[in-house]
Amino acid sequence: MSAHDSEEVRRHMDRLAADGIDVVRVTYPDLIGTDRARDVLLEELPRACEHGLAFCRAVYHTSPQGDVVPVSGGLDAGLPDICVRPDLDTLVPLPWEPGVAACLGEVVDPATGAPAPESPRDLLRSVLARCAEHGLRPVVGPELEYFLCEPDPSGGWRRYAPDPGVVYTAGLRADPDNHLLRTLRHVRDLKVGALSGNHEFDGGQIEINLVHSDAVSAADRSFRFKAAIKELARKEGRLATFMAKPFNDAGGSGFHLHLSCDDEEGRNTFDDPSGAYGLSATARHAVAGVLAHAPALAALLNPTVNSYKRFGPDTLAPWLIDWGLDNRSAMVRIPPERGTGARLELRLGDASANPYLAIAATTAAALLGVLAGEEPPAPLEGYGYDTASSAVLPQTLPAALDALEADTALTDLLGKGFTTSFLSYKRDEVERFHRHVTDWEFTEYAYHL
Repeated sequence: MSAHDSEEVRRHMDRLAADGIDVVRVTYPDLIGTDRARDVLLEELPRACEHGLAFCRAVYHTSPQGDVVPVSGGLDAGLPDICVRPDLDTLVPLPWEPGVAACLGEVVDPATGAPAPESPRDLLRSVLARCAEHGLRPVVGPELEYFLCEPDPSGGWRRYAPDPGVVYTAGLRADPDNHLLRTLRHVRDLKVGALSGNHEFDGGQIEINLVHSDAVSAADRSFRFKAAIKELARKEGRLATFMAKPFNDAGGSGFHLHLSCDDEEGRNTFDDPSGAYGLSATARHAVAGVLAHAPALAALLNPTVNSYKRFGPDTLAPWLIDWGLDNRSAMVRIPPERGTGARLELRLGDASANPYLAIAATTAAALLGVLAGEEPPAPLEGYGYDTASSAVLPQTLPAALDALEADTALTDLLGKGFTTSFLSYKRDEVERFHRHVTDWEFTEYAYHL
C-alpha cells in the first residue's frame, strides 16, 4: 500500500469513526449472486486493504445446500484461496445496522494478482472493455420483483398479504404492515438508486425500480439491493425471495433490464428519428443480437431449474424469441420514449439471476449484434405467444445450458474459464435435482402405485 493509499484509508476511517461506525462489512457476489462477506473491525481496515481478506475459492462452487461442486480450480486444486480487498469507494453505512458500514470487495487470485475467473464483477468489466473498444458504453436500468413471505403456523412459509387484485397499488390495502414504506426508505438511504415501489401482480409480490446508470454501477446496485431486501425481511421475521416462481398458484418474479448505449461523448446511440421505428442502426442491430443469442442468454438470465416454471403462454413472461414496440408480451420490448430515453427492455430474466452475469450476457449479445450488423425481423404486433411466428425459448435449464455451450461467439466473449465453471456448477445442480424425490412425486404416486 502506498503512502497515498494509507492516507486515503485513514481519511475513510476517521469519517466512519466520526459517524459512530466501528465495523466494515466487505461483500462480494458468488457465482449465483449470493452475497459473501466478512465483518472487519474498523481498526483492522488498513490491514484488510493492504493484505486483503482470504476466502476459499470454492465459495464460488458451493451450492445453496452447502455442497462443494467439483469445478476446476476448487477441490481438484486443493481448495486454494482468493483474496478480497475492500473497495472503499463503495462504502456506505447500513441504515438498519447501527455502527456498521458496508463496501464491495475486489477479488483477485493471490497467486497471479489477476481477477478470479469466476468473479462476476470482473466478468462484466471484461465485456464492457470490449464494448468500449467499439465506442459503446452500455447504460442499464434494472427492475426487480420479489415475494415477501411470513411463517405459516402449520409449518414453512406462506405469502404475506396474499389478497388478489392488488397490482400497481400502494398503501395498507396491499401492505397492512407497511413493509414497502420501511424498505423503500432503507434502500434509499443505502444509496442503491431506488426510485419507487409498488405491489406487483400477485399477492405478496413487490417491485422496486432502480435508476439507470453505467452497467457496473447498475449491477453493483442490483446486487446490494437484493442482499438488503433479504436482510430487511429477516429483521421483520419474514423471508424475501427472488426465486423465479415460488408458488404454484401465483406468477413469477422478473428481472427486466433496460439497455441503451452511449457513445464516448455521452450521446444515446440508440436514438435516430430518421431510422426505422425511430431507432438507430446500432439499436436495431443490438436487438437482433439479443434475439440471435436468446437461447444461450436464458442459461444466465434464467439460471435455475425453477426458472422455467415461470415461462409459458399468457404469463407475461417471455416464451418466444421475439421483439415488439411497446409490447409487454414480447421478449424484447421497445418502450415508447425516444431521444435520450431510447432503449430496449429485455424481459427474459427472472429475479433469481446474478445481476452481474445477466448484464454481462445481455451487453455481450447486444455487442455481437452490433458487430454482425444484421436487422431484426418484423416486430410483433398484438398479443404474442404464437409459436407459428417465433421460435420458442429453451423450456428447461439443461436445454438452456446446452444452448450456452453451443453459442461459441457468446462464450468466447464471456471467457472460456468462466463458461466452463458456470456450466459445471449448473449441470451439477440439474443432476442433484433429478436425483431428489419431490413432494409432487409422492402425492402423485405413493397412494395409487
